[in-house]
Amino acid sequence: MSDSCPPPLSKGYDHYDTVSYTPSPQNIPRARRHVARLVAHWGHSGAAGDAALVASELCTNALLHGCLRDRLFRVETSLTGTALRIAVTDPRGERLPQDRPADPDAQFGRGLLIVRTLVDRWAVEHLAVGKTVWAEMAVPEMAVTGRADA
Repeated sequence: MSDSCPPPLSKGYDHYDTVSYTPSPQNIPRARRHVARLVAHWGHSGAAGDAALVASELCTNALLHGCLRDRLFRVETSLTGTALRIAVTDPRGERLPQDRPADPDAQFGRGLLIVRTLVDRWAVEHLAVGKTVWAEMAVPEMAVTGRADA
């Protein structure tokens, strides 16, 4: 994990999107679909499935461990020439993600394992109120045609 956070849009992002959601279970698939569509639209359809799964896991963790009633959580998706970043911000900074072994019979506890498997790096950014958990995966550089190299 790293503690650096991404530069502002004007300083290095090729694409950026942010959406806030109410803390409701039906918003997890909405966020997942939104991220998948964005990543495909931005020219990285091969990464859309993994990005959607990462978004889903980070949003689920925010909903289960970081959200408060009537307080939104935010999903930011950004792309530079070489990296796709998905960041989820929630209002509970005291509830940090923890690596822990999942009981084989447990229904929960594998989200961070999935995230760690799919991304190159991830971290928690502590905020004045709340936290942001972000994950970043390498993507192929875009060719002159605007399509990702295979």
